[in-house]
Amino acid sequence: MSIKAFAANPTRLIPTLRVTPSLRVIPAQAAVRRTGIHFQTWALTLALALGLSITIAPTQAATEVLDQVVAIVDDDVIMASELRERLGTVTETLQARGMEMPPEDELIRETLDRLILESIQLQMGQRVGVRISDAQLDQAVARIAAQNRMNVDQFIARLEQDGQSYAAMRENVRREMVLQRVQAGNVSQRIQITDQEIDNFLNTEEGQALTQPEYRIVHALLPLSPDAPADEKAAAEAHVDQLLQRIRAGEPFDEVIASSGGKYTFTGGDLGWRKKSDLPSLFAEAAPPLAEGETSDPIESASGIHLINMNAKRGGEQIVSQTKVRHILIKPSEILTDDAARQKAADLKQRIEGGEDFAELAKEYSEDIGSAREGGDLGWTQRGQMVPEFENAMESATIGEITNPVRSQFGWHILEVTERRQQDMTDQAIRNKAAEYLHGRKYQEELDAWLRKIRDEAFVDIK
Repeated sequence: MSIKAFAANPTRLIPTLRVTPSLRVIPAQAAVRRTGIHFQTWALTLALALGLSITIAPTQAATEVLDQVVAIVDDDVIMASELRERLGTVTETLQARGMEMPPEDELIRETLDRLILESIQLQMGQRVGVRISDAQLDQAVARIAAQNRMNVDQFIARLEQDGQSYAAMRENVRREMVLQRVQAGNVSQRIQITDQEIDNFLNTEEGQALTQPEYRIVHALLPLSPDAPADEKAAAEAHVDQLLQRIRAGEPFDEVIASSGGKYTFTGGDLGWRKKSDLPSLFAEAAPPLAEGETSDPIESASGIHLINMNAKRGGEQIVSQTKVRHILIKPSEILTDDAARQKAADLKQRIEGGEDFAELAKEYSEDIGSAREGGDLGWTQRGQMVPEFENAMESATIGEITNPVRSQFGWHILEVTERRQQDMTDQAIRNKAAEYLHGRKYQEELDAWLRKIRDEAFVDIK
């Protein structure tokens, strides 16, 4: 697909965003029937009004057509220019994929259906105050550029080279992000995953396969005939042992194997991510116990002598460092300046160090409503749950120490680490992965039902 098509259809590039599904199920023809116009007649008339044949890009139109309203959707309208632009994008995408073009009236209907449904969702987002910040938009654009193996500047230059507007592309991305948030906010609350469902799923072959740990192994084989003389075999084994000593002394596995050369040349390479059941039987027992970066003892087979290096692991046993912490938050305001808020937090630190009770001061002064009633207690936390500034202070603090005021996006904190522990989160991680999978499986079904519902409830007048 060209950069032009990418820019006009960004949902294909943002993995966090869900593309709106096919809308063939949405009864748009019913709305047309209310106008008393036969749909095919209306579609062909509209095609003429749009000034294009569906197989020709909009810029090739022979005549300039005045814009007009093609549909009223609640408090919004869809213009002929919007439909014309989207039809051009859809056509270009289908052609780029080598797909057969649907009948003209069907293409117009489905494209207009999609615009109508998007309009309904965008209006819902506007009513509830969904906003995409410039920073969030920048991150999304960076992901799109990375997926095209470019940095942002290169991506912008490519867009301009193809005659596309970077500003228009950003607005398309913003639109799709709003749609994704509206969908997630309305659909996720309709999905309930029970503990019994998770248990049942984990007892199936599919569930057990999904939650198996995965290993990324790099394999090196020194070919050696099983009929090789004893002295040749001993020399090969001694060479492998020398290489293994270098690896275990800290030299990178790949570099050591590549340096072998000469008489002893290794074959093999990266086996990629594999579950235990997908590992070669020769490695199935030796690989899983290896820690990340660890190399196995030599493994002999009829093919020769093998070394395997555990490049990375995911899933499996998960031991997590957790910290129990409490804090007091002071927020700057129109009345309390930032400096004054910091000083207030510093004063509270001195009072605690002078013997006053942390929990009582948190209940009286902390502006974190959720934790203040618990004496500032945030319970057990682990990396990734708190904002970076808070986490950095938490990790560097000793148990029982009251930190100096720490500034975060929420205000000024003073905090105290009360305990640390190593917690086995393996079972919880497995259940979380199963719940996420079941949620995703239900999501599309619920999304389709929700889209039909909001379409049926909306006022739509196709002109």
